[in-house]
Parts: sequence; C-alpha cells; structure tokens
Amino acid sequence: MEITKEEYELFKPLLFSIGYRMLGSVVEAEDIAQETFLKAYQVKEEHIRVKKAYLCKIMTNLCLDVLKSAPYRREQYVGQWNPEPLLLEKLQTFDPSETLIQKEGLSIAYLRMMEHLKADERAILLLREVFNFPYSEIASIVEKKEENCRKIFSRAKQKISSVEGESLNYEENTLIINRFIEAFQTQKIDVLLELVSENVTLFSDGGGKVTAAIRPIVSFSNVTSLLYGIIKKAPEDFYFEVKNVNYQPAIVIYMNGKIQSILSFYISNEKIVEMYITMNPDKLPVH
Repeated sequence: MEITKEEYELFKPLLFSIGYRMLGSVVEAEDIAQETFLKAYQVKEEHIRVKKAYLCKIMTNLCLDVLKSAPYRREQYVGQWNPEPLLLEKLQTFDPSETLIQKEGLSIAYLRMMEHLKADERAILLLREVFNFPYSEIASIVEKKEENCRKIFSRAKQKISSVEGESLNYEENTLIINRFIEAFQTQKIDVLLELVSENVTLFSDGGGKVTAAIRPIVSFSNVTSLLYGIIKKAPEDFYFEVKNVNYQPAIVIYMNGKIQSILSFYISNEKIVEMYITMNPDKLPVH
C-alpha cells in the first residue's frame, strides 16, 4: 500500500493515540505505529478499501497481541502501575478533529481504568467512545460481530464508570492545583481539606527501580504526610513546575537536575480524589 508523506503525517497521530491508550506506554505506542506503517507498505493496494480503517486495524491488532502476550502481564510489576505520563511542553496545532483525537480519554485516571478491562474491551471502548468509529468498522477491525461489539462496549463502559465524573477543564483544574500547592507550602490544613478529599488515594509507581509505596496510600492525613516526607528529604536543588501532562495540569518535580517524578491528579466536583506519582525512571521523559 502506498502512503504519501501527507497521509503519514495525517495518520501517525491517530495511530499513536490508539496505541498509547491501549498500552499506556509512549515508547511502545511509537514503535507499534512505525510497525503498522511497515506492515501496510507490504499489502497490495487492491486489498484495501479505506486506508485509515486498514491502518487502525493493523495498529489495534498489534496492540492486542502485546496485551495478550505473557511478558506484558502486570503480575510481575513491582508495586502500583501508572501509565507513562505524556508531557506536553506546548500544545501542538491540530485541526479541531485532530485535537479531539488527542484529548479524549487521555487522562491518567482514564488510562489507569483501562487496566481493568480485557484486551478486546479496551479496543472496542476506545474505538467507539474516543475515536467515534461506527460499529460496522469496529466489527471489521476486531473481527467480531456488530452485536457482540455493542455488548462488549456496554460492559466496558460499566467497568470504567467511576471516572465519568472526572473534571477535564484544564483552566479550572490548574486553579485547583495552584491553590493546592500554595496551601501545601504554607501548611494551611483548612484550605487543603477544601481541595482534597478526606478519602484521597495516592498511587505511587516506582516499578522496583526507585523507592516507592508498594500499596496505595489512603486518606488525607496519610497522603499529605507522605508528600511532606518527600519534600523534607529533597535535595537543595529540588524544584517543581506545573506542566501540561496528558492535557491536564500536573506537578513535574526536578531533583539533581532532572525529572524525578510527575504528580498527576484525578479531580471531581472541584476536589482532588486521587493522585498518581510516577517515579519509575523508565517512564519519565528525559529533561
């Protein structure tokens, strides 16, 4: 199949978006997107009706193979697993449809919930809800009947219903995060209680590479104590910035001249309900 430079630039973000949401890994998504194009080059043009749909089928099936393969299972992962944060230094300029493709279903909370889904549930949910594929195309991509795809989509939606109340308003969430930082630094507990749920949960991902909590940290007092403990042990050159991560505000923490961790948030009803601190160096962008 011949793919022009323009088509490559058009389809690459879409394929990456599918792969990143399916796998929660930037590197794997990029590698599989390239593999998708290589496979497509080897297919005769007359066997393809719609290039976009065909590329998405290859990409989805390659991701399904990875998800179903034994090495990918999370059982061997040390501690909590967070998706690899996608640090966006600045928003790229896409047309409106491409912007939607980039932003929908991209939050850390949403990607974490993907882990509760079976491989085919994950694929069908994303293709339908995020990328708005008709069920006829989804059925062709995953090689199932349309009726089965509808049932699988409904089941997947129920499993991730807990994230439907997530606030995705970047500006409003940034105000909340900035207030949280100020209250945290000045130790204004009353303000922190306004901003953070009493039952807040923090998921700490070190992947066995660095020291991190193996189990989720639950409750306002336990989470804030852990965060204050991290700050207390921080070196003198410690600093942080609020940056765009997965199209939501997150705190990027620097130590010893490089990114040490990224703290992301799940905000609902103007309160921080969950926090995700990713410290595994394999998942952090090189600064």
